[in-house]
Amino acid sequence: MNRTNFDLTDCRAVLALAHARSFRLAAEILGVSPSALSRQVTGLEARLSARLFDRDTRNVTPTEEGRAFTELAERLVNTAEGGAADFTAFLEARRGRLTIAGLPSVTAGLLPELLERFASAHPFVDLRILDALSDTVVASVARGEADLGFTAGTVGTRDQLSFQALLDDQFVAVGPPGGLLAEDRPYTLAELIRMPFIAMAPGTSVRELLDGACARIGQQLEPRFEVSHLATAGALVAQGLGVSALPRLTLPVVGSRDLLIRPIADFGASRRIGLVWRSGRTLSPPARAFLRLVRSAPLQLAS
Repeated sequence: MNRTNFDLTDCRAVLALAHARSFRLAAEILGVSPSALSRQVTGLEARLSARLFDRDTRNVTPTEEGRAFTELAERLVNTAEGGAADFTAFLEARRGRLTIAGLPSVTAGLLPELLERFASAHPFVDLRILDALSDTVVASVARGEADLGFTAGTVGTRDQLSFQALLDDQFVAVGPPGGLLAEDRPYTLAELIRMPFIAMAPGTSVRELLDGACARIGQQLEPRFEVSHLATAGALVAQGLGVSALPRLTLPVVGSRDLLIRPIADFGASRRIGLVWRSGRTLSPPARAFLRLVRSAPLQLAS
């Protein structure tokens, strides 16, 4: 005998009848007719091979089996309603998890304000940030390790990713206080690279754009220092060892509070910052909510 042949509708019917002790009152609670409720309970008792209620013309009383089933029904209904509420919250992006990969300069210079707005609107969504270089950001999104990724440059269709450009990150000159960039004016790239120059290492997106800008003015970049991390570049500049040319979004990572920031008159290029996600895959509700947030208002560079 299969005694699991019942559903949540049966559970709710038993709960209503156990509490109301009246087919008429229970039927009103459930929004059905008393005769339909009676047939449902009788059918359930037949499937269970157990009498759940003693009835007479005036009273409906749960039997021992009825009280046991009522306890089971209450647990099942509470579990189902709790699960349904959690699922509804997930669909409405009120709960869940969102993983965002991004270049360190983007996560430091662009994400804090976005995350503040998102966390305020979705306080129960857990957020995970993966700081990585551009290729790793793209790979993390392609493998499904991150829902969304902030990266520099465009993404080819071979990566099976969608790309939305968000802003152009302009290069600026960065120098030590009271040092080589003491004059408050735009500097040419040729002027900058004649100074002791601190450059990011070859292979980085920043260095590729810098090399391209030098090629456009017919100059060869010969840096005094090459570094792999933006914080190192900032520390060397702050120490007075030279100047650098960096995208504005990198400044929070560089630590620019006491550094001189000047325009570059003729750099001729900028970093295109964009958002990537997997093509042909449905984004999770939290990821869709974050994407709507990004699209809803102009993005501001951190100062």
